[in-house]
Amino acid sequence: MTLVKTLVCLANSRKLSGRCVAGIVDDGSGEWIRPVSSRLHREVSDSERMYKDGTDPKVLDVVSVPLLRHKPNSFQSENWLLDPDFYWMKTGRVGWRGLMSLEQCPSTLWVNGFSTYLGNNDRIPTEEANALSDSLNLIHVTDLTLQVHTPGAIFGDTDRALSACFSYAEHDHILRVTDPEYELEYLSKREGFYKLGESFLTVSLGEPFQGHVYKLVAAIIERAKIETGSRR
Repeated sequence: MTLVKTLVCLANSRKLSGRCVAGIVDDGSGEWIRPVSSRLHREVSDSERMYKDGTDPKVLDVVSVPLLRHKPNSFQSENWLLDPDFYWMKTGRVGWRGLMSLEQCPSTLWVNGFSTYLGNNDRIPTEEANALSDSLNLIHVTDLTLQVHTPGAIFGDTDRALSACFSYAEHDHILRVTDPEYELEYLSKREGFYKLGESFLTVSLGEPFQGHVYKLVAAIIERAKIETGSRR
């Protein structure tokens, strides 16, 4: 039986050949939902998330999503199996004020103290991640800087990457960005650092990979762009 839940979309991020979509239920409960497919890595395809007019959900859209059942996967407790037979439906949008009402204030971004060579507090050993109860947070930051770089350059890998540098709860973080709109905008720029203004970040824990779970910035929502209508 199909159950429809209405979410404020807070991520539509890159994941393998599809997307990872997530949002907070639009009822004041603060409940996160991540609609997932039945595929091995649970990514959502274009056809599974589109509106009836063929367009794609945007961050800050209010979206009615048809779901089949709750399907948690270890620390990804927010996962719900989507119903691929129905279109999603946009019912509205929220602005900066509405976004502020959804802000979460976790005491820390899960577990700190584990870092990759070019990151900082950006991964968690899988056995520690499996003890966590959630995998999504919407946080407010004022010191966000983006870095365009080529992490594999010394190995001859020319693929460029985008990282978010910020502090939260007295810990510095350098996390990979999987927000496709910001990747499109910034990966065409020169390598270097780009300072952004006040922003919200949707931070997600990805799938386990080689013994670790990685913290990812799944969406960047800049106040300046939202208030001028130039973002999304």
